[in-house]
Amino acid sequence: WEFNGSFHQPSAFLMLGIPGLEALHPWISIPFCALYLTALLGNCMILFIIRKTQSLHEPMYYFLCMLAVTDLGLALCTLPTTLGLFWFNLRRIGFDACLTQMYFIHILSFIESSVLLAMAFDRFIAISRPLRHPSILTKATVTKIGLAIVLRGMVSLLPIPFLLKRLTYCGKTELSHSFCFHPDIMNLACADIKVNVFYGMIILLSTVGMDFIFIVLSYILIIKTIVSLATKEECLKALNTCVSHICAVLVFFIPMIGLSMIHRFGKNVPPLVNTLVAYTYLLIPPALNPIIYSIKSSHIREALLRALRRKSG
Repeated sequence: WEFNGSFHQPSAFLMLGIPGLEALHPWISIPFCALYLTALLGNCMILFIIRKTQSLHEPMYYFLCMLAVTDLGLALCTLPTTLGLFWFNLRRIGFDACLTQMYFIHILSFIESSVLLAMAFDRFIAISRPLRHPSILTKATVTKIGLAIVLRGMVSLLPIPFLLKRLTYCGKTELSHSFCFHPDIMNLACADIKVNVFYGMIILLSTVGMDFIFIVLSYILIIKTIVSLATKEECLKALNTCVSHICAVLVFFIPMIGLSMIHRFGKNVPPLVNTLVAYTYLLIPPALNPIIYSIKSSHIREALLRALRRKSG
């Protein structure tokens, strides 16, 4: 422990892996390695294909690039501590290092939420105003949206590390996961955490919560537009362009909402459930998103096949 002014800060926290299955961590690391490898290779492949294929230089795929970069960041944020714990039983993480990891995990999560909203807006414009779509979402507009998304995440979460540093920590230093998460760190404090709880809830509702509401509203408008189309074939074709995005939204938001509810209200939830939901939230979207888009997007699939043929030839 380090004494700092009138409050105590631990020099480090201790991370946990899978509760009750510590002896099996080396074996459990195998599916985790597979997920990390899929996330890293899949998202790099998406970025490479879009960069090299001129026909994919349009708003939908620019937003997909943002999603891939965000997913790469999320995977890289948790990979060192998770595999370090599973392979070498490295449980210790410094206090400041923990706050830094937590800050970037939350920023990237908020950015992913905002990118999914931007992609929903892109689909709405493409379906409801197909002729004006290129003039509304120009390259400059997409760049400004991307910068606004990053700035919003950075600014809204900037107070969180300072709110955690002002708390007094005494006694328990074990985190519930192999990474640092704001509610997890906050609950280790033996001081009044009402400010942290209130600020965290307000930020979560005003960013991720609002993003989810606007995504739902976008799809209500998209469905209204699709229903007004003349033929069934046109309806199905328009709806098919949204399937991969809908899957990405569900894969991201369901575990995130579940984890937030567990940390705030699930005092009696078994630790194993908490851990599994947390890993699902941080590992499954980065691994599944490139697979979803590679399967559902014929343009990406064709570009990938062309690239493979060139290499084999």
